[in-house]
Amino acid sequence: MATPKAWLILPTYDEAENVAPFVEAAQAQLPATARILIVDDSSPDGTGEIAERLAAERENVSVLHRPLREGLGPAYIAGFREALGGGAELILEMDSDFSHDPAYLPRMLAASEEADLVIGSRYVAGGRVGDWGTLRRAVSRGGNAYARAVLGRGVGVRDLTGGFKCFHRRVLEAIDLDSVRAKGYAFQVELTYRARQRGFTVVEVPIAFRDRRVGSSKMSRSIVAEAIWRLPLLRFGR
Repeated sequence: MATPKAWLILPTYDEAENVAPFVEAAQAQLPATARILIVDDSSPDGTGEIAERLAAERENVSVLHRPLREGLGPAYIAGFREALGGGAELILEMDSDFSHDPAYLPRMLAASEEADLVIGSRYVAGGRVGDWGTLRRAVSRGGNAYARAVLGRGVGVRDLTGGFKCFHRRVLEAIDLDSVRAKGYAFQVELTYRARQRGFTVVEVPIAFRDRRVGSSKMSRSIVAEAIWRLPLLRFGR
């Protein structure tokens, strides 16, 4: 059976130290027909220029430059639109700082044969988190518990905030991307919830998540605050 056409979307902001080795590692794990799209929000550290060099050197790598830093959600949506317009059948998303190991990409693609949406999960049997202190572990687990409590048990997903995913194009086509409002990590919860609400099957594949190798985290208080107030609106709002 022919391998479905896959695109990997990598949003970047100040990832100059990570983007080149990550693209190399990811490309080694993907089918030869897969494309990697780097979505750069005008990084001041030169990430965009490095991405352009990678695109010039590698046939299946391309770059989408965005003029403003608007957040994770808008960057992913721009990448999704590019991939759908390019004929992608499977659309992958993951962090470009090695917190998500590219070695899991074949497992994610294999699981997509049985599910509409595959999530690389830290919180199912076999999944784990490394390199985090007690406070950060508590914040992550607490965030997932809060999301499940607000959205209801019917969601049936352990790692709602996980950002390592593989969508079939039919999922993204069914979700009204124009209506997605979350900009930070609540975006991950929103897309999974919308997929479940539309009856799509979701499978969680266990992964080991680790802290980034170099660079700084993009997590902030405003991102946490957005998740706190937006999730009730997602379930109960119009």
